Amino acid sequence: MVIESFQNEKIKYITKLLTDNRFRKKSEVFVVEGQQENERAQKYSFEALEFFLCESIFKGEIPKQKTHFVSEKIYEKIAYRGTSEGIIGVYKTKEASLNSFKPKENSTIIIVEGVEKPGNLGAILRSCEAFGIDALIVADGKTDFYNPNVIRSSVGCLFGMEIFQAENNEVYEFLLKNSFSIYTTIMDETAEDLFKRDFKKRSAVLFGTEHSGLSDFWYEKGQNTLIPMSGSIDSLNLSNAVAITCYESLKQKKQ
Repeated sequence: MVIESFQNEKIKYITKLLTDNRFRKKSEVFVVEGQQENERAQKYSFEALEFFLCESIFKGEIPKQKTHFVSEKIYEKIAYRGTSEGIIGVYKTKEASLNSFKPKENSTIIIVEGVEKPGNLGAILRSCEAFGIDALIVADGKTDFYNPNVIRSSVGCLFGMEIFQAENNEVYEFLLKNSFSIYTTIMDETAEDLFKRDFKKRSAVLFGTEHSGLSDFWYEKGQNTLIPMSGSIDSLNLSNAVAITCYESLKQKKQ
């Protein structure tokens, strides 16, 4: 049976999951659009509950889980990217405590404080996964990891990452307990070159918002660090700054 009506209860349900964050969180599920993203979710053992699939668009293998077949018209309505790949999955969320993370002797972690834009968080996740960062922590975060825009902009990279959300105090206690070198990105005269920092040992680099930087909580709690630049501007987009830092960590580990 192919669903062709917008009034179908299943279509109303998936639409609400996509548009109502509070409903999605209360339901403890999240939505994944696209073939690559769904493959990554299953590769990293996220539990799939059901799929919405348009056979005239989808080119992969039909999932074994409960599948609702929909017309192109319905799929274009529920898919953020229109006719993209013809598959949307619904999965159970996972909750992880920061204390469950067991860092390696040379772990590098990225911490972003108060990040608000889902697209920015997704881009950051993509860089962290690409360059072998061991964990991403959102301190005092306002963004939901399972927001469809985070999943979309990370191209599903969040599924293979250790990701945590915690208050500043909890994050700081974790860093001290596990003997991390703490590198803050506060622009003042004490800041030193990022490329002189040692990423061959446990290291944590903290970034604040593009608007106001790190909060006062992090002042004098780490070694101030900056990315050397020669242009006329004095700052970078947050996700770009994170990407440069992630690459430097990987480069040092490969030397």
